[in-house]
Amino acid sequence: MPGSRPQPPHSPDPSGPAGRGPLLLTGARLTDGRTVDVRLCGERIEAVGTAGSLTAGPAPGTGTRVDLTGYLLLPAPADPHVHGDTVLTADAGGPVSYAAGDVRRRVTEAALLQLGHGATALRAHVRVDDVRGLGALTAVLRARRSLCGLTGLTTVAMPGVLTGAAGADGRAVLRDALKTGACAVGGCPDLDPDPTGYVEAVLEAAAEHGCPVDLHTDAADPARLARLAAMAGGLRPGVALGPCGGLGRLPAEVASRTADRLAAAGVAVVCLPQGGCGSVDRRDGTAPVRLLRAAGVRVAAGSGALRDLSNPVGRGDPLEAAYLLASRHGLRPEDAYDAVSASARAVLGLPEVRVEAGFPAELLAVRGDRLSAALSPAYSRVVVHRGRVVARTSAVREYGDATTAAEPGLPRQGRGELS
Repeated sequence: MPGSRPQPPHSPDPSGPAGRGPLLLTGARLTDGRTVDVRLCGERIEAVGTAGSLTAGPAPGTGTRVDLTGYLLLPAPADPHVHGDTVLTADAGGPVSYAAGDVRRRVTEAALLQLGHGATALRAHVRVDDVRGLGALTAVLRARRSLCGLTGLTTVAMPGVLTGAAGADGRAVLRDALKTGACAVGGCPDLDPDPTGYVEAVLEAAAEHGCPVDLHTDAADPARLARLAAMAGGLRPGVALGPCGGLGRLPAEVASRTADRLAAAGVAVVCLPQGGCGSVDRRDGTAPVRLLRAAGVRVAAGSGALRDLSNPVGRGDPLEAAYLLASRHGLRPEDAYDAVSASARAVLGLPEVRVEAGFPAELLAVRGDRLSAALSPAYSRVVVHRGRVVARTSAVREYGDATTAAEPGLPRQGRGELS
């Protein structure tokens, strides 16, 4: 396909699954309407051909076959905004426990929940400060190791106050967090007495360690946001902001100029259509995604708070995020899905995924014949990570009294068994 730029092969992670035979996905439908077979070998897509044209392995009886008839095959989603230390604490019935075992259990449960929805890569934002120390971060890093081979989990260190004499301890903890294994540096400049100084400290730490920046901000102050864009412009490996709901409350002309500055600086925006998070003001709305996209800003979507004190409900489902971007914010289904797949992966610094030979075998099969249908019920799913099936969800719907014979002509959804 023109314009395809498959990533070069690389040596598999020694901690990952090894020695697997090829995996053949048969009868899958693509978004362009074709029905294809897809053969995976190792962690890459080896071949894509017309339905019935590929075999599972070089010899009869080798490899594994999964029948995806009736499924739409897509690049797997990713979630760039998860709160790893507070997830699943809404029903705690008392103070939230930050004991290492409790944090590890919660973040593991949440990661598996989101994996079942299709997210094969997650970025967990974890608070580190002079009160909590690095306990929660260490627990999340341990969960990351135990989840290796099932899903990719990375971490963002979120320090408290960083400026002035009061921020000395915070700066020290941030340095320790990055040495411990945090993959990115974040935090909330809106809550610091000197927001600009906070951003300077974060950018300095990120430049020193060569890591990305992912900041929480409501983005309601255009002057502050313009300064941030000027300071962050050109920083590699990149800067993301979220949830930026305050941009939607600015006058249209001011919001448009601010979006242009973010685009010029290469700053991405991570919106949270499923609900905000407790780190910033949740007054109203999601970032103005159409305005941002029109200005050339990369817009990704995350899940935000998941059943914690700031949001007692939530599914952590990237397809729900895409559905909301399409139904409430007017994005085309293709653009809405891009926000939870290609753009989300780019924010995480992950290679592009396409259903083409040579690309990473990170895939999601959803029952349906087109993207708009897949973003609607989206119940049955098959998730592929690093070339193997890591999660399956199969929904069965029946009409009428299931304990008696079905009424003539009454539909029944099949189980869609997978071989």
